Amino acid sequence: MDDELWGRIEPLLPVIPRNPRRPGRKRLDSRRVLCGIQFVLYSGIRWEFLPRELGFGSGMTCWRRPRDWNEAGVWQCLHELLLSELWATDLLDFSRAAVDSSHIRAMKGRPATGPSPMGRGRAGSKHHLIVEAHGIPLAAITTGGNRDDVTQLIPLIQAVPPIRGKHGQPLRRPRYLYADRGYDHEVHRDKVRGLQHPAPRTPHLARRGTGHGSGLGVYRWVVEGAIALLHWFRRLRIRWEIRDDIHHAFVTLGCAAVCWRRLRTALCRE
Repeated sequence: MDDELWGRIEPLLPVIPRNPRRPGRKRLDSRRVLCGIQFVLYSGIRWEFLPRELGFGSGMTCWRRPRDWNEAGVWQCLHELLLSELWATDLLDFSRAAVDSSHIRAMKGRPATGPSPMGRGRAGSKHHLIVEAHGIPLAAITTGGNRDDVTQLIPLIQAVPPIRGKHGQPLRRPRYLYADRGYDHEVHRDKVRGLQHPAPRTPHLARRGTGHGSGLGVYRWVVEGAIALLHWFRRLRIRWEIRDDIHHAFVTLGCAAVCWRRLRTALCRE
């Protein structure tokens, strides 16, 4: 892990005080555990097969920490911090946004899963994503595979956090919104227009029955590229977690990793 990235994560981690009467075993260093979590995210390896000889600790230790850190809001805070730094360096473009979703197979079912129409009725989940004009993830939602895309349009817009980093009002919602035919519904167009300010002024939702080549794909392709980047992490291609909060923690960490790559590339160029 980069020292610069660790310097941003370390202040966000909760401090667990030790009981002097019952100290027990010393907790494994958080940086090593975080490296183990990243190893699982990148490789998709099962927790129990995590190689201890690399210094990550046991798979159960690395499983507990993302659970506890997710409950403490570490991953969401990290994502918002990186978005603020991207905005401070003029790497965010809030002139427009795009939304889309992607199916993944869920091997163990349980919460936030459902019969996926893309997988012959087998259990699956959906990753719903909203990105800005350059394809940087702003927010993500995990639902069952049987949920319609249009039902998550308003929750996605509302899930975009206030992005600070410059003087003045924080960024909250992009100016224009683009989506494919799966979001075509007049009721939801009216809901988008009726959101309290700041809200997208004009929702550009492709209409069913129209031929391809409408021109909206020029702006929508960035969200498809962002979904491809998220699914580059092998742990996000297939859902193995029974608990939906653990899986969503991986999704948020993946979004933060994409933001960090953009930020690191810009810093290296400077």
